[in-house]
Amino acid sequence: MDISVQQWLDHPAVQSGIIPFAVALLVAGLLQRVRLSGLAIVAGLATTIYIISEFSFSPLTANRKIILLGIVSTLIAIPYINLKGMRLILTIAGSAAAIWTVQRILQQQELQNMLLWGAGCAAYVGWLIYWMDTLQKSPVRAASAGMVLGFGTGIATLIGASALLGQLGLALGSAASAYLVIMSLTNRPLPAGRSLTLPLSLIVGLLGCVGVLAARLPWYCLPVLALIPIMTKLPVSEKYAVWLQSTLFTVATLSCAAVAVYLSWRVNGTPPF
Repeated sequence: MDISVQQWLDHPAVQSGIIPFAVALLVAGLLQRVRLSGLAIVAGLATTIYIISEFSFSPLTANRKIILLGIVSTLIAIPYINLKGMRLILTIAGSAAAIWTVQRILQQQELQNMLLWGAGCAAYVGWLIYWMDTLQKSPVRAASAGMVLGFGTGIATLIGASALLGQLGLALGSAASAYLVIMSLTNRPLPAGRSLTLPLSLIVGLLGCVGVLAARLPWYCLPVLALIPIMTKLPVSEKYAVWLQSTLFTVATLSCAAVAVYLSWRVNGTPPF
């Protein structure tokens, strides 16, 4: 039975797995000489967004705010600005962006819940930005954390009855895995910096927040996922082969993703794929 190109592109595994992986692989290879290979993550995600949804910012829903903030964070990260206190500035800005993203959802809550959920979202996104930023000079650790964060958030959110958010998370994980593949094959780190860590941490953090507030992702999945960047700080020597480093970091962080997925499945059951 022949399968048309459109049918192939409509398959979720292709949209959020194969295509972002291939695009990220290409972009990372092309941009490594100008030290912007970290943009491969956003390139892979942007391709998925283009395929699965209409690229429009009107009306400005929470999902579209995530896309917009991903673009803005990428532009901020392109020039390597190393101002004093930059990490704290980005953390505060990311926390504010989280509140802005879920603002309309929060306004539907009672005051106490609005303050509680708003503070929780700000803390989660700020935490991810801060700790991922500490990995900006360790691309193997950063990409490993990003891959597991993306896959963990994507699967847990997909189980939580949000196909779009789940696909975006999986696309991030696929793009980060392509980044790891290049480094493993060449056995050398790719220059990345904040062009990798900032958009990735902001987008995946916002996906988790919207998954909790607008879908059925249990809130306690987020603290588990938040441990992933910390877990990549294991004392693994950079003298090891890149594939071994990435394997060790992935194994260490997969337990967090697995727990988050299990918690989501326990509440929501198996989604009707």
